[in-house]
Amino acid sequence: MEKEAIISFENFGFQYTAQAEPTLYDINLKIRKGEKVLIAGPSGCGKSTLAHCINGLIPNSYPGKITGSLTVGGKNAQELGLFGLSKTVGTVLQDSDGQFIGLTVAEDIAFALENDCIPTKEMHEQVEKIAELVDVKQVLHHAPHEISGGQKQRVGLGGVMVNQVDVLLFDEPLANLDPATGKQAIVLIDEIQKRTGCAVVIIEHRLEDVLYRPVDRIVVMGEGRILYNDVPDQLLCGKLLQESGIREPLYVTALKYAGVKLTPEMRPSYLPELQLSENQKKQVLSWFAKQPPAEKKQQQEVLLQADNIDFTYEGGHHALRGISAVIHKGEMLSIVGTNGAGKSTFSKVICGFEKPQSGSLTLNGTDLSTMSIKERADHIGYVMQNPNQMISKTQIYDEVALGLRNRGVSEEEIRPRVEKTLKICGLYPFRHWPVSALSYGQKKRVTIASILVLEPEMILLDEPTAGQDLKHYTEIMDFLAELNRQGVTVVLITHDMHLMLEYTPRAIVFNAGKVIADKSAAEVLNSPQIVEAAHLKETSLYHLAQQCGIGDPEEFTRRFIARDREVRKHD
Repeated sequence: MEKEAIISFENFGFQYTAQAEPTLYDINLKIRKGEKVLIAGPSGCGKSTLAHCINGLIPNSYPGKITGSLTVGGKNAQELGLFGLSKTVGTVLQDSDGQFIGLTVAEDIAFALENDCIPTKEMHEQVEKIAELVDVKQVLHHAPHEISGGQKQRVGLGGVMVNQVDVLLFDEPLANLDPATGKQAIVLIDEIQKRTGCAVVIIEHRLEDVLYRPVDRIVVMGEGRILYNDVPDQLLCGKLLQESGIREPLYVTALKYAGVKLTPEMRPSYLPELQLSENQKKQVLSWFAKQPPAEKKQQQEVLLQADNIDFTYEGGHHALRGISAVIHKGEMLSIVGTNGAGKSTFSKVICGFEKPQSGSLTLNGTDLSTMSIKERADHIGYVMQNPNQMISKTQIYDEVALGLRNRGVSEEEIRPRVEKTLKICGLYPFRHWPVSALSYGQKKRVTIASILVLEPEMILLDEPTAGQDLKHYTEIMDFLAELNRQGVTVVLITHDMHLMLEYTPRAIVFNAGKVIADKSAAEVLNSPQIVEAAHLKETSLYHLAQQCGIGDPEEFTRRFIARDREVRKHD
């Protein structure tokens, strides 16, 4: 017998007060207790709006016009209000830091219980029980800023579970996590759902990462409507994901390139249970043999050299331990590793924001310690992860011109340089716009333009594609690849393993303040030892190659990436 729906949208529509058109149209969707549902779709498709309707932020915090009906736990969501809904729906935010209230982990988990005036003894018992369930017992007395990204997410989950909710809603749970921690988060969500029987709703565009554990249904959204609402296996056999701008799992794309006809019975949505016949494995082997070997790029001369860099923060944290690395002129490379491995500290040392206690850094053979931060910035540009932390002017043109004005360059020289850079960045039509009118991805381009106008030899970018859907990710990365072709050295600090594979032939891997590997991206992701040590995640192509008896998964990965790049170039 089918369980009763705990969330039910019927002919539901929503239009924000400040917008001319509705964001959601004619939504009919039921979610039952014990179900795990993934809601996917490109940026702006309405998936976050749908989530805000479920947890009551719409219309209580974001006003607008509602049509149709939404019931949660059999009651009208609007009548329940924000507080009433919080007793049924627990939301775990994308940014864990934005969810903390207590000074310690225990206080944070206890917050909802304190609000409900639960007796102290009972409160302590419940906090202990929840802490055990989400595995944070060992950090109960730590301050939130002292724990890792994965632990923060567990604490956020514990904080909403004390209410004994029936629905757990995860808004982009993987956005700020390194690959291994993201994997652990998906396992945790799966375990919690099995133990509690809650309905779990995951909003995420990183489909392959969520499918590390099976889901019951995938809801695909596009332009405010539901395009698909059914089992994952059926979805992966068709073309809807590509047409909707959502990246399908890499192994699924590889099977399609090899001419394997996917059927739901093959279980394509869950790699450990993927059923391939001997004939289909031969198809993959044959496709691999026909692909040309991946080109090896010639190394250029050295641009930046780090020798034995050691750095310890004032509080005593030993962040870099004898780092030696080389960056060549005109290359595009990734720096990868878990949160806290030393990647960002290394970039701060390169830019001069931090001074190492020992070791040397040279740029074109010149000792960087003789240069001020401003002088280094003429050669090395640094683009932060969040564009809002870099932008200080109201107008786009003024933002891009700021660095040149600060250097005393004349307005006659500034105008052609700014206009040329805006054209390169695809921002020229918006040059007189206010920055506030731009999307997140366009703001990212403005920050890159403001660095590029100074004509640096090298650009360092921290998580350039965090939170971007496939379309915007591809736009930003193709743009950076084009800059690289024009001779700019591009260094990316990233958690995105696909970005590393697709765009950067070489990767430097950090772990606990040391460089533990400096190899091709394909080599790194096909080495279980490096993957485990650095908290990365093996590519699914590695497992597919093994299943098909391909002895060189690394070369299989390289050939797939080369083919995929060609296909996407012509799309």
